[in-house]
Formats: sequence, structure tokens, C-alpha cells
Amino acid sequence: MIRISDLHTDYQQAGNTLHATRGVRLTVPAGTAVAVVGESGSGKSTVAMSIMRMVRPPVGRIASGHITVDGTEVTVLDDKRMRAVLRHRIGYIPQDPSTALDPLYPIGTQIREVLPEEDRARGDDVLVELLESLGIENARARLGDYPHQFSGGMCQRVAIAVALARRPSVLIADEPTTALDVTTQLGILRLLDRLRAERGLAVLFITHNMRVARLLCQELVVMYGGTVVESGPMDRILERPRHPYTKALLGAGDWGARPGERLAAIPGSPPSLRSMPAGCPFEPRCHRSVPGCGTGLPALAASGPSTRVACLNPEE
Repeated sequence: MIRISDLHTDYQQAGNTLHATRGVRLTVPAGTAVAVVGESGSGKSTVAMSIMRMVRPPVGRIASGHITVDGTEVTVLDDKRMRAVLRHRIGYIPQDPSTALDPLYPIGTQIREVLPEEDRARGDDVLVELLESLGIENARARLGDYPHQFSGGMCQRVAIAVALARRPSVLIADEPTTALDVTTQLGILRLLDRLRAERGLAVLFITHNMRVARLLCQELVVMYGGTVVESGPMDRILERPRHPYTKALLGAGDWGARPGERLAAIPGSPPSLRSMPAGCPFEPRCHRSVPGCGTGLPALAASGPSTRVACLNPEE
């Protein structure tokens, strides 16, 4: 449903060209959830914005590459045809529903305005069915409620209802659980997993949290410095990470940590888009750096069954 090849997305800032993505490649098949993970500034959200053609001049542009959504090459579409793709094929779940929902309108009004014409003719019944399928109780009575009358988790379910109202084939979720508590996060993830299975959705899930990604996604794409450094089946990468950055990212989490044990930290800082290294972007922080790492960007190449890694000296 989503296929990206050699994507280069740039931003303009104070006369400088900042390369936010550099040669990104990934696919999201129907019925599959793919997680894109990495530290802030790695290019995750830029990938999502590029798919929806929301990186626009004069601030940014898709410099080169191909993005196909449900069989349509979106990088060559004019605005009118792109709006049709956004209207019928792509649903988007924002990071913070409190800013995505309009505080001046009831939630029923906000969902109704994105419904297809044939569904609007059914009145409130279609809204009630949609909200009840997302776990909102007493849905008919709540159509007139405003966003501030819902909890954070319920607001996120309303935002999901808006994203699904036109029955898209692709769902892009940009860190949709970050603003929620742990218990509510689990409920939202289970909901998204059920919707993926029932509707055959292709889900692109953007997050910085490996544990959250594992609960929902079957495939993992690790980004750093605007590039994909490792990709493949979720469990395979988590059990045997090959790229030093993937291993360091896992080590910086609480996987298997005992109470009172200090968590590991990745030394240094992510690279600035203003001064990106000439070679591997992780080389200045990498303990496995070898001659050549600093002179050329490693290609994403096969590393075992169905796994790819961009590294000259991967983990054993």
C-alpha cells in the first residue's frame, strides 16, 4: 500500500538547504503495521509528511525519489488529484488530539464533515456505529459533547474516528500515544491492531518508543540522520540488532533492566541537519567505527533473511 524508494526531502532555513531524508526506502503491505523509530530529528515525521505531500515550498520540498500509495505515484500529482488521494486513501492520526480537534465544535460535527456523501445521508447512525466500534460508550448522547468533555484517551479515539471516517486503505499514525498514560496507550494500541486486522489497513506507525512499536507492528524501520540504518521483521531485529545504533537504542531503553539499575545512554548527540557528516551519520558516536565509515554513506544492504542494514562493520 505504501512504497517509498530513494526519498530525498529538503528544508530551507536561513538560506541553507537541510537534508531531512536521504535515500529513504520502505514498504508497508496491506494488513501490516510498520514502525519507524529513531531519536528526534531522525526524519521520521518528515517521511509521513512527504507521503501526504505536506512538505511544500518555500519551506520544504521532495527533491527526488518515488512514493506510491495504493498503486498511485503521488510525487507527480497536482494538488487536485493529491487531495483526492488524501480524501479517499489516507487516514492520519496526529500526536496530540487536544490540538487536532477544534474546541469550538462538538465531536459529532467534526466527524460528520469528513464523511462521504452516502454516509451523511444516514444521519447520526453512521457516527454512532463508528464511535461504538472505537470503544466510546453511550456514543449517541455524546455526539453533542465538546473535546474538553473527553479524556485524553477518548479524544484520541475521536481523532481515530476522523481518520477512519472515509474508510482509507492507509493509516499514518504519528506518535499517537505519546501524550497518553501507559494504561491508555495499551488500549489505543490494541484498538489500532484490531482495526488493522479487521480492515486490512496498511499502518505506518511513527514512534521513538521500541516497546510501544513491538506491541503493534510486525516490521521495523530504524532511522538516524535522515537515513534508514536497519529494517526488517520486528522480532528478528529486536533479538539480533545488526546496526550499532539499533543496539544502542535498545540499550537505552528499559528492556530487561532490574530495579535500581542505571539505564545506558548513547554518548554524544544526533547530528545537526546543518552539519551532517560526510559518511555514516552515526560514525561520530559509534564504538564500531572503521576506516571508511566517515567518507561515504553506507548502502542499505541485505543482512540475513529479510533484514537490511547500512553499516560497514555491523554487530555480530
